[in-house]
Amino acid sequence: IILGFFAFFQWEFSLPVLAAVLAVLGYSVNESVVVFDRVRETFKKKRNMTTPQVLDHAITSTISRTVITHGSTQVMVLSMLLFGGETLYYFALALTIGILFGIYSSVLVASPLVMWLGVSREQFVKPKKEKEEAVV
Repeated sequence: IILGFFAFFQWEFSLPVLAAVLAVLGYSVNESVVVFDRVRETFKKKRNMTTPQVLDHAITSTISRTVITHGSTQVMVLSMLLFGGETLYYFALALTIGILFGIYSSVLVASPLVMWLGVSREQFVKPKKEKEEAVV
């Protein structure tokens, strides 16, 4: 998405912009890991929930963290965009675009994609092993 914006508007693509793209990739992957870790926890704790209910619960329980984390980061990036001067302008612009679309893709696209792929409880939770008794 960031590359598309820069190509469409013919903005300068430099090494700081590349650094911003890589930072956004890491940021988005981290957010997806947080959501799917919550999915794994919920599958373990609430065995009577269906997969869509578990995904909904995971997103609902992590959305406040997501808003606070991304909101505070966005405030910092917007201040760099407004007050950083020409040197930081495209870096901050790439981060602004990337963070907005990164939230969308990590939270609202990744979970339905998991449902579309047909992920089930068995893929997240290992079955409990039954204790074998010693034969005498």
